Amino acid sequence: MIHTSTRPHVHMRAFFGVALIAACFARPALAAPPAPDLDEPAATANPDGNDPAAPMQSSDNGTAMASADHAEAPGQDPFYCGERKLGTWFYCERPRTADKTSASTAPAVPYRKQLDQIGAQLEELKAKAILEPTPDNVIAYVRYQREQLDRASTFTDVWERAIWQHADLDYTLQRPVDTLGKTAWLAQRKVDKEAVMASLSERYGLFLFYSASCGACDVFAPIVRTLADKYNISVLAVSMDGGPNPIFPRFVVNHGQYLKMGLSGGQVPALVLFDTYLKKPIPIGYGVMAEDEVMSRIFTLTSVKPGSDF
Repeated sequence: MIHTSTRPHVHMRAFFGVALIAACFARPALAAPPAPDLDEPAATANPDGNDPAAPMQSSDNGTAMASADHAEAPGQDPFYCGERKLGTWFYCERPRTADKTSASTAPAVPYRKQLDQIGAQLEELKAKAILEPTPDNVIAYVRYQREQLDRASTFTDVWERAIWQHADLDYTLQRPVDTLGKTAWLAQRKVDKEAVMASLSERYGLFLFYSASCGACDVFAPIVRTLADKYNISVLAVSMDGGPNPIFPRFVVNHGQYLKMGLSGGQVPALVLFDTYLKKPIPIGYGVMAEDEVMSRIFTLTSVKPGSDF
């Protein structure tokens, strides 16, 4: 005897509920198509007359290709990742490799250009703050300017530290600037000057060009005489206008010696050091010079290599 329920729709709803749960949790992955039988012909026509090897022409072509593409990725369900197209949120898309080519080949902005850009930005903010002096514009300019001042201060600090640690870059070892070092350097320089002047007469002589009507010549002539007597240096006075000189009574009149000594312009007084070994004139200078200045120029021109004392 068959008992029928008075509420058939309840049993029907329960049946479909169980079936749906079973489909969701127990549905196996789609089985791969069976391998073709090697004994059969390679190509068999469909009953509809279509070639199964031909590409799909229907509107589902893109869907089929996407399914095949997703199916190639390991660990992915063909139904959920291929047919349903659930995408990245369900871990169905294969991870994309980062494109490192564009980042590595991107040219870096040259440092000189960066510096120019900073300067241009600073000038632009300054101009804006002047033409439109609002608090925001002024503050923006002051902040950016402060950033550049901090950058410059850091550069100066690193520069100084690097100089301290590399003797070949420290110019103060050659020409001290601090008080103690400068005092010692000047004392040594004075000793060197005296040594050069003491031996100067062995190789050099002096030419003094003057004019009898030149007041500066009357002031400079006694200075030259003092040096000549102190270091036993020979001096030949040359008169540009033929007039005498009371300090140097034995003089000659200029007959082209001025130009031959490398002088020009007719400016007097003029002092020239002459190298008797090389037969070469070395102009010392024009105008009135103190004794110490004359000694310094002679020392520099005869004993200091150009560029080493600066």
